[in-house]
Formats: sequence, C-alpha cells, structure tokens
Amino acid sequence: MTASELLETVRRIDVRTNRLVNDMMVGAYLSHFKGRGMDFEELREYVPGDDVRNIDWNVTNRMGRPFVKSFREERELAVVLAVDISASSAFGSGNRTKREFAAEIAATLAMSAAKNGDKVALLLFSSEVELFVPARKGRRHVLRLVRELLAFQPRRRGTDISGTLEFLNRVLHRRSIVFLLTDFLHSLGSGSGSSTGVPPVAGVPVRQDFVAKLGLTNTRHDVVCLHLHDPRESILPEAGLLSIEDAETGEIFELDSKSRSVRTRFAAVNADRLAELDRRLIRTGVDTLRLNTAEPFAPTLQRFFEIRRGRRRG
Repeated sequence: MTASELLETVRRIDVRTNRLVNDMMVGAYLSHFKGRGMDFEELREYVPGDDVRNIDWNVTNRMGRPFVKSFREERELAVVLAVDISASSAFGSGNRTKREFAAEIAATLAMSAAKNGDKVALLLFSSEVELFVPARKGRRHVLRLVRELLAFQPRRRGTDISGTLEFLNRVLHRRSIVFLLTDFLHSLGSGSGSSTGVPPVAGVPVRQDFVAKLGLTNTRHDVVCLHLHDPRESILPEAGLLSIEDAETGEIFELDSKSRSVRTRFAAVNADRLAELDRRLIRTGVDTLRLNTAEPFAPTLQRFFEIRRGRRRG
C-alpha cells in the first residue's frame, strides 16, 4: 500500500467510523463498561459504619487502632485493542481483508472510547508482540492507531495468543478492557488450519494453552473476543481442483471442489472446529462475538453491548 493509498484508506475509515459512532453506539459502550473498577483514595481511621472488609490490618496492628482503606469509583478506563496481524489476516474473499475489517472495528471502538474520554492502547501481534502503543487520549492518537493497523508490516507469519496475553498481563497495571480481534485459525494447532479454513482432518482439539491463558487474563481484566470470520472459511466454492496454501505455515492442500462430498466435508470440518472453539471459550467466561467479514458489523456489535448491559443489570 502506497502512502497515498494509506492516507485515502485512513480517511475512508475515519469517515465511516465517525458515522457509526453515534450516540447509540457510545451509549451502549458507556453503559456496560463505565465504573467497572475502583481506585484507592486514602487510608483513614475507622469510624462506625465503615465496611470492616476494608480494614488494613497491617496499619491497624502498627498503629494500635483500626484504619480502613477508602476507594472511589474509577471514572477513566483504558481500552486495549489487541489485533491479530498474522499472515492469515491478509485473506479476504470479498472487498476487504480480515485485517482491513479489523481496522474498521478497532477504529469504531477507539472512537467510541475517545468520545467517552477514555484512553486507548494498541497491540499488534503475530507469533510475537509486533507493536505496542501505550494508552492515550484524543482523536489524533486514534488516527495514528488506525494508520498502524493498516500499514504495519509484521515480522512473523504465525499466531501466538498465549504470548500476547502474557505480555498484556505484565504491562497492564490497572484493570482494563481488552478487545481481542483474531480469526482463531491458530486454535487447531500448527499445520491444522489455513487462512482459507482448510484443516486436513476433523476433530482436532482446540489448543489448551491459549484457552487457559484467556481465562486467567479475564480474571484480571475485562476481555472481549471478537472473532473475525470470513465466510469462505466455512463454505468451499465449486471451482474445480484447488491448491490452497496455509498463509501461516506454507503448507499446501489440494482439494477437488467439484466433488460434493469434498465440499460437504469441508463445511462439516469447519462447523466442528467453530463449535469446539465456542465450547472452550464459553467455559472461560469470556464473552465472544463472531463477526462475518461479509456483513456490516456495527448493528451486531451494538446488540452485543446491549445484551451485556441487560445481563449486568439482571
């Protein structure tokens, strides 16, 4: 992508996301995430009526009289956009790649956060952390993040979600909202999936390392998984003999897509993969939303926030 093409793409995404980030989207974002944490404010002597659970026993023992910690509701949030830029993100069966799709979603979330006065950070990852931009406020900062999302050239081709989550757990010292944007094609393990969704065998288990790490991270932060799914990863076109390369491993698969049985098995294998992935993610307690690259994401994202808000109130 040339510099002029990059600038034009950033402008297009800026216009589109500004249109999407209306009062309804900001309100849905705000209502669910605001006030999730508490900041320590002061240490003071205990007075009748204070919550005994807030007694600081170390200070109480040292001073010989009870002291309690007081807290105030955290008003400012840090939103972290963790985006998969591995080789499979370059695939797109429609007018845009999964990476361009991720950039539009991330820009919408970032604009919503900026209008709400929250800070936004960006983490780009492949099989390693490629780039981390610390959280800051403001529209100029958001536009910089969009440029990085579109233009950054990864050094690696693979995907390591576990390592990414470990990095976030080290660098995030306050409870944050982490949006993980990925296609989860790595989840079948090396050599078992491709950028076009062609696993050689069915029933390959979802890797446990990233699932466990995801659950752990969710106990420290508020993690939301946004699963970016291209429809071609589930439905094989009738196009004759195909040679398909796994973008992340370089492995080649040959398929005769004219065969109905091949197309049926292709769909069944990928349906099993998605169902197993969903089961594992549900067990972690992490909310996950699958977004189809061929469909508008804003209405789906808005409904997702509203459902979470209703569940929280209930």
